[in-house]
Amino acid sequence: MQIGNRLFETEKHTYIMGILNVTPDSFSDGGKFRRLDQALFHVGRMIKEGADLIDVGGESTRPGHQQISEEEEIQRISPIVEQVKARFDIPVSIDTYKARVAMAAVNAGADLINDIWGFKYDGQMAGIVAKAGIPCCLMHNRSQAGYQELMRELAADLQESLEIAARAGIPKDRIILDPGIGFGKDYRDNLEAISKLGELGKLGYPMLLGASRKSVIGLTLDLPVTERVEGTLVTTTFAVLSHCAFVRVHDVKENKRAIQMAEAIRDGWQG
Repeated sequence: MQIGNRLFETEKHTYIMGILNVTPDSFSDGGKFRRLDQALFHVGRMIKEGADLIDVGGESTRPGHQQISEEEEIQRISPIVEQVKARFDIPVSIDTYKARVAMAAVNAGADLINDIWGFKYDGQMAGIVAKAGIPCCLMHNRSQAGYQELMRELAADLQESLEIAARAGIPKDRIILDPGIGFGKDYRDNLEAISKLGELGKLGYPMLLGASRKSVIGLTLDLPVTERVEGTLVTTTFAVLSHCAFVRVHDVKENKRAIQMAEAIRDGWQG
C-alpha cells in the first residue's frame, strides 16, 4: 500500500502509527502537544523511536468527549500537518470524521484519512477521499454497544463502510480497516475483538489495531492511563500474530521492540 511517498508491505510487517493529539482533552495525553514546538518535538522523538507514520488528531473522541466546530478543528490540525510535512520525511494521517476537516488536512499535505465512523457520519467524506486519491482507514463504530454475535456484526458493519467507499470510487488497495477498540463496545466486546482480529483479516484488507492505553487495558489490569504500557504491548503482540498491518500507539519505542520480537517468533524460525 502506498501512503505518501512510502510503500508499506502490509502483508509482511506490522507498522507503527504514532499518535499526535493536538487537543486539550484527549484521554491519555490531552494538552501535552497543543503548541507547535511541543508537537514537532514529539514527532521528531516518535520518528527517532521508530514510527512509520504519524496520526494527527484535533478533536478528542474519548467517551463523553465534547465535539468542537469544524473551524476550530481545522485551526488545530492544519498548521501541524503543514509543518510536519515540511520538516520530516514521514507520511501523515489525519484522525477526523468531518469532510471539511479532511479537505483542509489534504490541502495541508495529509497522506491518509483516518475516519472513526467509517464514512457513516459525514456523507461527503468518501467523495473527498476519492477525489484526493489518498488511502483511508475505516473504523468500526456504533452509537452504543449491544451485539448478538459480535464478530459477525462487526464484519457486516465494516462491509457497509466498504460499500460506501466502493460507490465513491475508492480502490480496494487504498483501504485499511480498524475494529474500533473502545468505540461502541463494552469491556468483553473489546477483549473479544482483539482476540479474534484474524477473523476480520478474512475481509481481505490490511488491518489496524488501536488499543494503546485504552480502558480495556485499564479495566483488566486496574491501572491508570499512565501505567498501561505493558498491557498495550500485549495487544500489539496479538496484532502481530494476527497479521495486522498497523498498530496505532502512544509509546513508540516499546511497541517497536515488541513488534520486532513478535515477528521474530512468528516468522524467524522459518529461516
